[in-house]
Amino acid sequence: MKRYFKILKLFWSTAIAAELEYRLNFLIATFTSLANLVGSLFSLFLFYRTGYSFEGWTWQEALIVLGIFTFLQGISETFLSPNLNKIVDLVQQGTLDFVLLKPINSQFWLSTRVISPWGFPDLCFGGILVLYSGSQLGLTFNNYLLSAIPIFFGIIILYSLWFMLGATSIWFVKIYNVTEVLRGFLEAGRYPMIAYPAAYRFFFTFIIPVAFLTTIPAEVMLGKSQFIWIIGAGLLSVGLFIVSKLFWQFALRFYTSASS
Repeated sequence: MKRYFKILKLFWSTAIAAELEYRLNFLIATFTSLANLVGSLFSLFLFYRTGYSFEGWTWQEALIVLGIFTFLQGISETFLSPNLNKIVDLVQQGTLDFVLLKPINSQFWLSTRVISPWGFPDLCFGGILVLYSGSQLGLTFNNYLLSAIPIFFGIIILYSLWFMLGATSIWFVKIYNVTEVLRGFLEAGRYPMIAYPAAYRFFFTFIIPVAFLTTIPAEVMLGKSQFIWIIGAGLLSVGLFIVSKLFWQFALRFYTSASS
């Protein structure tokens, strides 16, 4: 484990040093993230401006859901997207061979090799929005600490979905359209699940588990969620993570190396 932490430190320090050669990109990413957040706030405001509210969700509580969504979007842009999109390039170029030959777990290498600072603004804006809304609602440190558990589970769920999609590039090579479909589904997480009709709530809870990414962590933070949902989020995250490992091993059986 200590060796893996050293490798991770080397990976990320090298990646950040390389990315910071283009510092203007960080300013552009910050402006883009801010513009996206303003757009999300405006769309949420359209619901609440006439006194309407999602059932059981005040304006500040809905902001917490949006803040968690923005934070997870930052996680995706910082850690997931830059790494897992490269699986496609490695398969296309035949350089996945070099990854598989390294004396390190290939899934770990593919999942952590790159870190992108362009997702940092979303991480900051999401955190600020959650803290601001929480201060308006009188939330305590214990509220935030307890919600960190389902947020962590949500990150594992999000990673597992991303990685399994990335692994399908061994068969389909170009999977950008599929990842965009997943992004589209995950966009539903910017609002509380109660905002959607019953059929959609079922789909976003039990088919594409968007509810476990934003709404359930927000409910835990607000003291609204039943403990069974936290257990469910934990079981789902562990299950999907194991499935992602098994799916990667299964996919490698069909990989034809560049040298064969």
